[in-house]
Amino acid sequence: MAKKALITGASSGIGRDIARILDAQGYDLILVARREDRLQALAENLIGNPIIIAMDISGSENAKKLYDMTSKHEIDVLINNAGFGVWGGFTATDTDREMDMLRIDVETMHVLMKLFLRDFTKRNSGKILNVASAAAFAPGPYMAAYYSCKAYMLRLTQSVAHELRSDGSKVTVSALCPGPVSTEFNSVAGVHFSMKPLSSKYVAEYAVKRMNCGDTVIIPGTTTKAAALLAKLVPSSLAAAVTAKIQKNKSH
Repeated sequence: MAKKALITGASSGIGRDIARILDAQGYDLILVARREDRLQALAENLIGNPIIIAMDISGSENAKKLYDMTSKHEIDVLINNAGFGVWGGFTATDTDREMDMLRIDVETMHVLMKLFLRDFTKRNSGKILNVASAAAFAPGPYMAAYYSCKAYMLRLTQSVAHELRSDGSKVTVSALCPGPVSTEFNSVAGVHFSMKPLSSKYVAEYAVKRMNCGDTVIIPGTTTKAAALLAKLVPSSLAAAVTAKIQKNKSH
């Protein structure tokens, strides 16, 4: 019987490319996003016959609804990809927009991870990939809330991964932490990248490969790996200053 994967934020970018990869590997897919037309267009170009769920999954109640709708399928892989960013000084950014970001980037991810992880640990099988960001490794002036969301996602993943290893579980959880990626993210956040982004396809292929190897933290690209290492070595005040300069250069 084919394995099953649930992918949130599957209508574009990394989520869409992961869907294509897992489809080619023989997975039965459940694709989730708000834009049904995008999901339909993706489904028409896949080998399999995915289940499409067009809904807003932001917040714990919507996340629980999605779990209730899909848990009967005995999911083997959960890709927590849905999310977006907000650029600007902390006092200037729109509070409601940031709360929307927190609900999808943190609350939804947390709830889906917990609910499916309970199922996975009972079966002692399954994989979860949380799509974080290299933003998780440093303070993020001018994208303060977004960087904090991704730091939460990374630390939660690392902490739970340790719990699973300590319990001798075969279940794995991974955090994907890419640098700039060529997706719709920059237009949604209202920025442009100051360095050449990686292709979404490359990041997706690398993520699936390392997830299947059981890596807890997945960092595609040598430049991003070096930046992540440097962020660990320098004082946080210096990392914040460097990040601030990079973020200011992103402004339109």
